[in-house]
Amino acid sequence: MPAYLTPEQYLELERHAEVKSEYYQGEMFAMSGAQVPHNQIVANVMRELGNELRDGPCEPFSNDMRVCVAAEGLYTYPDVIVVCEPRLLDSHLDTLLNPKVIVEVLSASTEAYDRGRKFEMYRSLESLAEYVLISSLRVSVERYTRLPDGTWNYWATSRLEDTMELGSTGCRLAVASLYERVNFAEPPAPAAK
Repeated sequence: MPAYLTPEQYLELERHAEVKSEYYQGEMFAMSGAQVPHNQIVANVMRELGNELRDGPCEPFSNDMRVCVAAEGLYTYPDVIVVCEPRLLDSHLDTLLNPKVIVEVLSASTEAYDRGRKFEMYRSLESLAEYVLISSLRVSVERYTRLPDGTWNYWATSRLEDTMELGSTGCRLAVASLYERVNFAEPPAPAAK
């Protein structure tokens, strides 16, 4: 594999790979698997958004849909995306250019990146109206909303009784529904052999 990959080389390799990798400015980075709470939250968000968006022009996609952040040289797989009138990179129909909402489920290993540099890169997407961070370690939901002047409004909760509104899509998501069946308790120790 060459030391520097062009986006075209990355896409060619990625489309035939057995595991997903992200791409940033010439380098590929393999993605690791997620723990049970992370996967439960992604499934819950997909279900709730699917129900909310059923009769409208927007639809949710899970973390198998790649997003191109061209201005930053980033190809990534957000946990959940909402798109209205999708624009795709090419005829392969696997790389989205215009997400309206991006949801990232935070884990101990991804939290700093998702809050910092990744959000900084996502902000270069003109289509992005809202960015949501959901913790898989405790009840914590944060939403950033792009205002008309380009600044971002911040909303957060750590209460299961609250509801998060996604104004760009008209969705209302109960925080309790996002955490349905999620258990933050430590997993049991492996059985002795």
